[in-house]
Amino acid sequence: MGKLHFIFPRDPPSAFPPVGNALTEPNGLLAVGGDLTPERLLSAYSRGIFPWFNEGEPILWWSPDPRLVLFPGELHVSRSLRKTLARNPFDIRFNTAFKDVMIACAQPRKKQAGTWISEQMVAAYHTLHTLGHAHSIEAWQNGQLVGGMYGVAIGKVFFCESMFARVTDASKVAFVHFIQHVMAKKYKLIDCQVATEHLISFGAREIPRSEFVTGLREWCLISNDSGPWHCCPV
Repeated sequence: MGKLHFIFPRDPPSAFPPVGNALTEPNGLLAVGGDLTPERLLSAYSRGIFPWFNEGEPILWWSPDPRLVLFPGELHVSRSLRKTLARNPFDIRFNTAFKDVMIACAQPRKKQAGTWISEQMVAAYHTLHTLGHAHSIEAWQNGQLVGGMYGVAIGKVFFCESMFARVTDASKVAFVHFIQHVMAKKYKLIDCQVATEHLISFGAREIPRSEFVTGLREWCLISNDSGPWHCCPV
């Protein structure tokens, strides 16, 4: 059984306890408080920690065990999705509408009353985006944003945050293009946080948190180029 840690805004960005201290129920809750400055967010992600909380709540920091990840070379694309990709129904773009993607991801889903992507979160991650640390992958159709995803890149690891689709397969097509892009850039790991059938269908699998954090210690330190993100053939 772990012990919940409290963080104050005056604490340094690295003031996180070891992830092994996280609670087992709820799974992965590690710390409360702090802020969403770029420095603290990047420090958290590089340690295997991410913020997740509802509007009006204090900031909650999580590091669940096990962790759902996708090794880029293990991507699985279904036969039906391959047919969609062959039709090329979407214009895939990177980083042209980051804030719009976040706002779209924040819209309530079926059987979901609210969202954890508050205005505070949008502002924090948009700042990360302007600094070059957060990226959006977008599916456009007839000039309209119809799907996409966003996340944070550190070294050779990409931390997926959320995705949305307004048209069938829009986010799936964007995701495949995204994986092809990070493979070309020799990324080592995609963090998917917690298990969902959607991501497992792409080849994501759970690994022990200890294995995940060990990988971060190496791969987050690998120098990454600052060149523009662009689509790769699929």
